[in-house]
Amino acid sequence: MKSFHLSIKFIIIIIILICLLYLDFITGFVKIPFNEILKYFFNPSAVSEEYYILIKEFRLPRVVVALIAGASLSVSGLLMQTIFRNPLAGPYVLGVSSGASLGVALVVMGGSGIALKAGLNPGSHVVLLLSAGLGSALVLSIILAISSRVRDILSVLITGILIAGVVSSVVSILQYFATDINVKSFVVWTMGSLHSVSFSDITVLFPLVLLTTIFIYIFSKKLNLLLGGENFAISMGVKFKSLRIISFITVSILTGAITAYCGPIGFIGIAVPHIARWIFNTSDHFVLIPASIIIGGIFILGGDIISCSFTENGILPINAITAILGAPFIIWVVIKNKRTMV
Repeated sequence: MKSFHLSIKFIIIIIILICLLYLDFITGFVKIPFNEILKYFFNPSAVSEEYYILIKEFRLPRVVVALIAGASLSVSGLLMQTIFRNPLAGPYVLGVSSGASLGVALVVMGGSGIALKAGLNPGSHVVLLLSAGLGSALVLSIILAISSRVRDILSVLITGILIAGVVSSVVSILQYFATDINVKSFVVWTMGSLHSVSFSDITVLFPLVLLTTIFIYIFSKKLNLLLGGENFAISMGVKFKSLRIISFITVSILTGAITAYCGPIGFIGIAVPHIARWIFNTSDHFVLIPASIIIGGIFILGGDIISCSFTENGILPINAITAILGAPFIIWVVIKNKRTMV
């Protein structure tokens, strides 16, 4: 009976995801008829040239990247909440996204000359991917070192926020000394966008995210044991330090990759895992990981539809939309945990 209810819930959220996929396809300055979308997938030669180019070069990459970004950030948030056993843990709050931003800022505003001398394009997504991954890994390493000495999860959370503040200050200093063109490029990047990723980028991003997600899903049983506390997990044979390092590397890859390609997108990593727990009423990672992937896609597709609904005045930054959508859920989590403690 329980598995039946789980299946029904998964079917419902998948249907919602498919509906939003369609809405995101047709949302924009040019409306695409439904029959043209069907032709593109089943009979491409019958699609008019205008619609064919629009779907292939703009709409389809945008939708695919939205799904990948929602899945990556949601799984990252779920992992961090499990490892730190903190409902407010997430790549954005704990400074992981800020670390990725620092890596990109160093390349775009500080190390472009070095990159050019090395024969690299500082604006290429591959360079940004490496720099963002290293930046997020650096911040996570600092948090990991601190968390190994400080057991209080609230102190670790506050430390992450402070680190994010320090990193943001370093980025501000880089902006002060950078040229106007580099500063403008970086500021536009920080607003977040799903529209600058091409299919060639997706061929790099999708396998990376897919393999990383499958890899961490294998550890679902061990992640479930962490819910009972570190000592309980160790007593059950879990190598806690190794699992924590694996989880942090996973978060670095997922967060760094999305931040490099789409810019910093906040609040999804915190809000979506809680929505998944609320809908499925479980803490089982065998359920939560796929649920977070689907709900994360729903969340960011909804945000993208809203951002593209103002095409006459330009596309709104996706980061601003996700903040508006995610903040109420985070407030709800805070209030809920406060009531539990009383």
